[in-house]
Amino acid sequence: MRLLPGAVLSGKPPAPRLVLFLAIVLPGVGHIMVGKPGRGLIFVLFIVLFALLTLATTTPDQSFVARHAGGLFVWALSVPDAYRRARLLAAVWKVRRGACEISRSAPADRRSATDSG
Repeated sequence: MRLLPGAVLSGKPPAPRLVLFLAIVLPGVGHIMVGKPGRGLIFVLFIVLFALLTLATTTPDQSFVARHAGGLFVWALSVPDAYRRARLLAAVWKVRRGACEISRSAPADRRSATDSG
């Protein structure tokens, strides 16, 4: 499974809290930030689809939340998904950056251990 596109791995990933904020304010944008625009588009399409479905099946005397409950539910699922992906992206980046720093310093440590022995 490919977690992240190569373009995102080359630079620092977006801050998870920024992704969380954008996912709350603009559905789908959080997924675009973490390199998953298709997933973001699918969430937006299902938000609209289920909002229209619940709007069509409820009566006009229902509240706004009740008339759009399906879309709000899918939106509520998309927010933690984008945030979780951003946190995973940041953790993978930190591990890979740390692994690069360790591998760069490892030959120097080996040389010092063999020179002193």
